[in-house]
Amino acid sequence: MDIKRLGLVGIGMALVLGASIATSSVQAATKLSAEEKEQANTIFFQRCAGCHGVLRKGATGKNLEPERTKELGFEHIRDFINYGSPGGMPNWGTSGELSEAQVDLMANYLLEEVVTPPEWGMKQMLDTWTLFYPAKNRPTKQMNKLNLDNLFSVTLRDAGQVALISGDDYKIKAILQTGYAVHISRISASGRYLFVTGRDALLSMVDLWMDPPTTVAQIKLGLEARSVETSKMKGFEDKYAIGGTYWPPQFTIMNGDTLEPLKVVSTRGMTYDTQEYHPEPRVAAILASHYRPEFLVNVKETGKILLVNYEDIGNLNVTSIDAERFLHDGGLDSTNRYFMSAANARDTIVVIDTKTGKLVAKVKDGMGATPHPGRGANFIHPKYGPVWSTSHLGDDSIAMIGTDPEGHPDSAWKVVESVDGLGGGSLFIKTHPKSTNLWVDAPLNSDEETYQSIGVLDINNLDKGVEILPIAKWAKLGEGSKRVVQPEYNKDGSEVWFSVWNGKAQKSAIVVVDDKTRKLKKVITDERLVTPTGKFNVYNTQHDIY
Repeated sequence: MDIKRLGLVGIGMALVLGASIATSSVQAATKLSAEEKEQANTIFFQRCAGCHGVLRKGATGKNLEPERTKELGFEHIRDFINYGSPGGMPNWGTSGELSEAQVDLMANYLLEEVVTPPEWGMKQMLDTWTLFYPAKNRPTKQMNKLNLDNLFSVTLRDAGQVALISGDDYKIKAILQTGYAVHISRISASGRYLFVTGRDALLSMVDLWMDPPTTVAQIKLGLEARSVETSKMKGFEDKYAIGGTYWPPQFTIMNGDTLEPLKVVSTRGMTYDTQEYHPEPRVAAILASHYRPEFLVNVKETGKILLVNYEDIGNLNVTSIDAERFLHDGGLDSTNRYFMSAANARDTIVVIDTKTGKLVAKVKDGMGATPHPGRGANFIHPKYGPVWSTSHLGDDSIAMIGTDPEGHPDSAWKVVESVDGLGGGSLFIKTHPKSTNLWVDAPLNSDEETYQSIGVLDINNLDKGVEILPIAKWAKLGEGSKRVVQPEYNKDGSEVWFSVWNGKAQKSAIVVVDDKTRKLKKVITDERLVTPTGKFNVYNTQHDIY
């Protein structure tokens, strides 16, 4: 199957692990009962809408409105969910991770009319805002003995928690209740506060100085979210936080000490290219500029990157840059000046100069299918100098883009090299300034051996090709899908951590690999490690090192 032609369910359906669904089989092309529809709504809004949109209009995943799904038919949709595709759609049925009833339920759901969820404004936010510990009641110095620089915030996806794990002794130091299916963890400019946002748009603020680290504030910003960031410009450190939501499509600026919502800004508007109104321009990645008091806000469907100046939020100045549609994730280059953002459904990387606030380039030639970089990976290419790289959902390529317009002008803002990675269905790529390794995963590949492994390349000898390490086998977990996801380095770059993501009722683990030898160093297992996915080292996240 061709994922670009038939990508009905996309990676959003990859996130229905652990769903609570009736086990009786749903008959083909039947109308769902009220109870079944409620169950399917919960799955879709919390877990699938990320790629297809709450209104099912499509982005990374294909359009799933009923006029299209009815033309394709129940069996076609069911089989695609069941068997997946080599280009990034996992075989959730045949792998045993979704039951036949679950597959049937979602196929039938996609044939029915779209359900529009309610709006969510300042009143609803204030009703959910809880300040557990006012700033005046918090410590004035670090009260615990944790090495915060080498602490990892690890998403326990289906448990609705994060685990704080020490990179020094590999032990869990705290378990914190957060929103369902945490998407990212971000660190304040000072390194003191951890911000965690779940896909259910619940935002938690954790004070890492407390003993133990404790959630000091929470707020629900909407019904579905992906992004949070804090102010990093000198003089504004920790002053503001910003959260972006998929539904409603908007962003909210908050007090950085308390999460009190200060200003809500809608992103609904016209697409940059066809100038047509879009009712659901979702907020994807948000980054903080190191050069100006601004947040960079990706607005997915309209293809605009907003430069939100927080110097005076009462007279908010927002610069809109026409970029490319279906903006998703991305990161900064090694100098922290250039924002490299993937417009993944357009196979394009958009480059923004955060110092001048201008569009620099749209890199398309040489890109693979559906780039999905996470934050990407920066390193010095032996021939082309500084590059930023991304892997892809739609094929096995790794694209490297030159990022040094002064020292290597002939290579700047071009794909200077593309090599084979581990396989399609890749979500993350990673290296470290002190490493010569480039790590790439493929958790959404449909081949079991591929999604249970990790690929690694030698930056100084890329022609040698990828070495495949059997991470899931090293974990020795027993049954389950055991998808390996997201490389993350410790502070000094000496080791890299991988999540072995299993079902909620099965054993999962964190596998630690020695970066120099590429040998197994440690398997972290604990009954509290339920569906671990993303991992965020405090120091590397705080300083945008990737």
